[in-house]
Amino acid sequence: MLTKRLIACFDVINGRVTKAVRFQDNIDVAAAEDLAQSLYQDQIDEIVFYDITASSEKRKIDLETVRRVAEHIFVPFTVGGGIRNVEDMFEVLKAGAEKISIDSMAVRDPEIIRNGATEFGRQCIVLSTQVKHVGIRDGIPSGYEVFIDGARLATGLDALDWVRRAEDLGAGEIVVNSIDRDGTGEGYEIEITRAVADSVNVPVIASGGAGTAQHIADGLTAGAAQAAIISSMLYSPRVERNATVRELKDALGALGVQMRPWVD
Repeated sequence: MLTKRLIACFDVINGRVTKAVRFQDNIDVAAAEDLAQSLYQDQIDEIVFYDITASSEKRKIDLETVRRVAEHIFVPFTVGGGIRNVEDMFEVLKAGAEKISIDSMAVRDPEIIRNGATEFGRQCIVLSTQVKHVGIRDGIPSGYEVFIDGARLATGLDALDWVRRAEDLGAGEIVVNSIDRDGTGEGYEIEITRAVADSVNVPVIASGGAGTAQHIADGLTAGAAQAAIISSMLYSPRVERNATVRELKDALGALGVQMRPWVD
């Protein structure tokens, strides 16, 4: 059986990790490279880095911060934000990333998925999709709609239709980020996570809402995700006590979830 993965998520503004609730009211946490080094030493499995204002500010991703983070970690490192073409992807990979995350630009220009997969391999292209429960209606048969631009713009795309198309174009992993649950600590949106996992043949990553080890276990079992993104649990100032990676892996093991082992 493949082991499951814990992925720390960084929402970065001006080189610093921030934390929001439902994509709003970001509060400052720490310098991205400092937090990355700390979590790497705590044996996080992967790190994903989003330059969350790059797209809205119509600028390129903050490559200098990407480089500083990459210098401190030796685990898979996914980077997204402000990536508009294959040339931007190449610059991010040269800066130390191993995988590229695309979101808003993929909706605007789906061929960027195919172009990236052709140039760098499917395993390098991660589709991050922000989904919101809007109810079943014309054009949204799943009841979940895709949003872009930091969850501010509705696209009219059905979540399941979009992830299937993205897989066909070459996406190698799919992140399901629930806008409704983001930063709430109420648990992942299991219904849409499972529906996406049942709809595609590439790994699915649960994101948005984990507040306990049980929430993570639910996302990895009932939600059928191969990995879980966590952030608030690890470092949010809004949380009374942050957990360590070891504590979470031990708790998940006790819940019967096969995790990558802790190395003493």
